[in-house]
Amino acid sequence: MSEPKAPTPAPGDTYKGWLFKWTNYIKGYQRRWFVLSNGLLSYYRTQAEMGHTCRGTINLATANITVEDSCNFVISNGGAQTYHLKASSEVERQRWITALELAKAKAVRMQDLSDDSGDECPTTPTSAGQGGGNSRNSEVQSTLRTLGSKVEDLSTCNDLIAKHGSALQRSLSELEGVRLGGETSEKIRQVTERATLFRITSNAMINACRDFLALAQAHSKRWQKALQAEREQRVRLEETLEQLAKQHNHLERAFRGATVLPPSQSNPAIDNKGSAPGKGDASDEDDENEFFDACEDVQEFITVPADPKYHRRSGSNVSGISSELGMDDGTTSLDEQSLASNPESPQSQEVVPVRKRRSRIPDKPNYSLNLWSIMKNCIGKELSKIPMPVNFNEPLSMLQRLSEDLEYSELLDRAAKCKSSLEQMCYVAAFTVSSYSTTVHRTGKPFNPLLGETFELDRVQESGYRSLCEQVSHHPPAAAHHAISQRGWTLRQEIALASKFRGKYLSIMPLGSIHCMFEKSNNHYTWKKVTTTVHNIIVGKLWIDQSGEIDVVNHKTGDRCHLKFAPYSYFSRDVARKVTGVVTDKDGKAHYVLSGTWDEKMECSRVMQSSRGGENGAEGRQKTVYQTLKAKELWRKTPLPDGAENMYYFSTLALTLNEQEDGVAPTDSRRRPDQRLMEQGRWEEANAEKQRLEEKQRTTRREREREAARTSNPSEEAEEVEIASEPSETTYKTDTDETFSDLSLSSTHQDNYQAMWFERHVDPVTGEPTHIYKGGYWETKEQGNWDCSPDIF
Repeated sequence: MSEPKAPTPAPGDTYKGWLFKWTNYIKGYQRRWFVLSNGLLSYYRTQAEMGHTCRGTINLATANITVEDSCNFVISNGGAQTYHLKASSEVERQRWITALELAKAKAVRMQDLSDDSGDECPTTPTSAGQGGGNSRNSEVQSTLRTLGSKVEDLSTCNDLIAKHGSALQRSLSELEGVRLGGETSEKIRQVTERATLFRITSNAMINACRDFLALAQAHSKRWQKALQAEREQRVRLEETLEQLAKQHNHLERAFRGATVLPPSQSNPAIDNKGSAPGKGDASDEDDENEFFDACEDVQEFITVPADPKYHRRSGSNVSGISSELGMDDGTTSLDEQSLASNPESPQSQEVVPVRKRRSRIPDKPNYSLNLWSIMKNCIGKELSKIPMPVNFNEPLSMLQRLSEDLEYSELLDRAAKCKSSLEQMCYVAAFTVSSYSTTVHRTGKPFNPLLGETFELDRVQESGYRSLCEQVSHHPPAAAHHAISQRGWTLRQEIALASKFRGKYLSIMPLGSIHCMFEKSNNHYTWKKVTTTVHNIIVGKLWIDQSGEIDVVNHKTGDRCHLKFAPYSYFSRDVARKVTGVVTDKDGKAHYVLSGTWDEKMECSRVMQSSRGGENGAEGRQKTVYQTLKAKELWRKTPLPDGAENMYYFSTLALTLNEQEDGVAPTDSRRRPDQRLMEQGRWEEANAEKQRLEEKQRTTRREREREAARTSNPSEEAEEVEIASEPSETTYKTDTDETFSDLSLSSTHQDNYQAMWFERHVDPVTGEPTHIYKGGYWETKEQGNWDCSPDIF
């Protein structure tokens, strides 16, 4: 395959091309893609890696460039980094040398210039009214520095032209005096080479002159307009700040008074506009309308920044704002959570007090754990009856851990507002990743829920949603979850767990699908969870990793997002806990690229163009190259509360999950005594209580099996039924352990248990058997009638 002809290097331009780099004595020279930009020389294995993985970078400002022979040259910065490089030809080598010399000269000048400008920077703070002027001055200074740099490039090119021109003249003079013979070909080769250098340098000079002329013409009229725009912008800012201050004062007095403004107090912002109501007996509804007008003015100001190139959409387009600003749409959330969010509701005239939830739990006791004493007590016992101490646990149940998926429910709130299904897919994908952010330090095992145990999470006041979980099966363990939000989305899932012990680590594989439906668009999304791996089970410090792939599918439009959770590797240069993904439409065309980590943040970039990688694309494990716009942040993890390392690394939401609440069902996890004792630091009592509950559950299961057998075989005696039930239990456990991965969720009915709040159906979308919420829980809670709840504690 022929090499593509490299462009002639010009000062300030990015120069790219293939070079051979010395790696080691085994592999020798290897072909690498080099990029010269802004005084930095970087290299990659393939062109496809330019978007995510840089193999090395050297700063030319402090580097030495040495030519070894016709094709080889060395770049070193004093011993720390040394690149031995080889070009495909002598002309190609000289092109790189010329480009490197120009980039080095420019990098040295820019470094000196930045040092000088840093000494001259003013240290006094500026006022808000001077922000626009400083921005304009900074732009002018930046342009002047750029023009000065272009002039320096012209000077450098002039010196190089003089240097190569003199060398070419000497070679021509020597050629005139050469006799015909063996040295003729050598002299001609030297003349040809120096003529090539002169042509390259001349082209660089021409390009530099063209750049300088274009830049000067582009900014000549712009500076004149900038001076006039600066004055107008300052006047507008002063007027807006004055109006905003009045609105802030109005809102502060309204919140402090715990009601909206009375009719006697007029809105100063509206009075300033001359649009105050003409009637003296203004109604409360009029006051509420005034209150919301002020909020909308604040939102319009906040969401339309001064720089228009990043925000080209109108402030009224909520979906556009959310997609452009990413996480910076806090004003929308505040409007939704304001105390007067519904002007037509009579409750909006009063402040509804939000419950203050706890922010701490008792510190984790420092109890030593003797594994040998546990193993000694397990001798001769069945595996299913071995009591695991609470030392391995955290004071939360698996149902509460499942509810933690809603930690960042605001992502679904934003998704519900998106008009584009592709933008909505980005937020749903970020939500799937965010559910793993709480697991990075959580090495404690949650309590296994008892059969029939429930957990409610009512966050209507704070976040607009409420959810319910129920343990619907014990062998294999499976929990059903249903959450509904007033902000237009519903989430449901049934998760069973399969685990495999590999000696050094334990793999936990969630089985089942998660469904998310949006009321406004009727979009229906499904996805599955990835594998969780707990390392250093036997020796060392426990740590958790997430790995695998997730396909988020919109069953209405056919859109799809493929997420890949990269497993941790000691030998990988990638960021730890990395997640990447691509959002495609039903035709497979890519629209967004997602990137980030599952323990910190996720970003999305809009794809403008995609192309296939080079001939070595397979080596970089990415065959498609996406050209994207600047990344926008979708989600960022909220920092853990102070002292979290002493509170099982619980997040702010996790600290409130086991907080006692009135009116919850008797089967709620908050009422579980062993879990409560562990939270209080009374671990010995918690172990005893845990063993009592487990034995009670076994007894209840045996009675349920006897009742089922008695119903199916009424002629048999009770003694025979009891004898027959024991082997079936053992056989069931053996079969379950061997074929669990094949049973999936289809075996949850083997407990012969009817869930209280969920019904078993075949999912119409995935075709899987699953439990779906049948309703009635929240109505029962309002009535306070829990007579139908079983006694499990």
